[in-house]
Amino acid sequence: MLSLFEIAALLLVLSAVLSWFNRAYLKLPHTIGLLVMALVASFLVIALHAVIPGLQVYETLIGAIGQIDFNETLMKGMLGFLLFAGALHVDFAKLKSAKWSIGLMATLGVVMSTFIVGTGFWLLADLFNVELPYIWALVFGALISPTDPVAVLSILKTVKMPKTLETKIAGESLFNDGVGVVIFTLILAIATGGAAAHAMLEPTLFAGPIMATAPGAGIGVWDVVELFMVDAVGGAALGLIAGWVGYHMMERIDEAAIEILISLALVAGTYAIAQRIDILGHHLSGPIAVVVAGLMIGNRGAAFAMSENTRTALFGFWEMIDEILNSVLFLLIGLELLVLGLSPQFGLITLMAIPLVLMARLCAVYVPMKTLGTFKTFTKGAIPVLTWGGVRGGISVALALSLPDNEYKPLILTATYGIVIFSIIVQGLTIKKVVEKYVDPTLM
Repeated sequence: MLSLFEIAALLLVLSAVLSWFNRAYLKLPHTIGLLVMALVASFLVIALHAVIPGLQVYETLIGAIGQIDFNETLMKGMLGFLLFAGALHVDFAKLKSAKWSIGLMATLGVVMSTFIVGTGFWLLADLFNVELPYIWALVFGALISPTDPVAVLSILKTVKMPKTLETKIAGESLFNDGVGVVIFTLILAIATGGAAAHAMLEPTLFAGPIMATAPGAGIGVWDVVELFMVDAVGGAALGLIAGWVGYHMMERIDEAAIEILISLALVAGTYAIAQRIDILGHHLSGPIAVVVAGLMIGNRGAAFAMSENTRTALFGFWEMIDEILNSVLFLLIGLELLVLGLSPQFGLITLMAIPLVLMARLCAVYVPMKTLGTFKTFTKGAIPVLTWGGVRGGISVALALSLPDNEYKPLILTATYGIVIFSIIVQGLTIKKVVEKYVDPTLM
């Protein structure tokens, strides 16, 4: 068994070597190149193990990757730092001007997508005679619907597009994962809450899914409101307080090293506090808290609390943190293939679920944009770019891995991983062409 230091060393060495190889020969976008090479390496190692059983390389990699809890590593480790680094670079003024479109896509859009994907996935499973209760299909819809901020922000670095569109994609991805986790938590609670809760969301031939509040159903409207207020609103409030404290600490001094240390403490401390605070049995949203703190430091802090030298040093430091953690994360997504235990018999369902998720994403963008279009105009080509740019990533995989072990998890995990790989590689490599096709070049 490898030590924690040896596992970290292995991941860093692999990230550095594969990043060099990609830059020198493949020349793919950095994170996509790492993911592709990690997947190829995983397939090669599996193939070699089949030909030469007991291969030491296979045993070492399986042992190392198997020791890593992907859900814990991402959701309670790397995610806070990655979200803070992304939020630092978001222009708050542009974010505020797009608040209604971002807010609707991050809430109404995620809910719509959850039910469209869930219903379609339930029908797909039934088509292939695979047993999957409707409530568990909705669990899949909830975990795959939010766009991944880490993947989205990483890919946006490689594509030139109008700032208004870039702000919408980045802003939505930063906030909809927090909303998505709330919806996922609610539906998973219903799914694991017994037959009475299960009946709440079972569709009939003539009626769509309806959330009931019948006695004994387990979760009612107030529970939904309570969870959202504590998780999302409470997380935003914590982030605002933490960001305000960090801003005023930076304002009192002009020392780059100390201000960078304050920013690190701000992320780690805020995320840890969010997970420790318990209000009515719910924790605050760590992701939303660090995003709000990052917006405050990246905008007000950069403008009023830092000298030019400090600002350059701090932003440069977080860009490096972002690159290193992204490299390790995308490498891990590719190497997870070795230990996920995916089920090849669900391959056809997974392939058919890809256009289903894209269709749901189109609806999740089209309805909010058309609703707001009555009051304002949007950049030409916004709907196709926002649809294709809604990349899924490691957060969906982490949520799928967090599911309790049961007979439905292999299907959900296989479909999630397949969609994430397609989303990052295919959508990530072609989003530039979509922008070039649909967006007026004079706006860029």
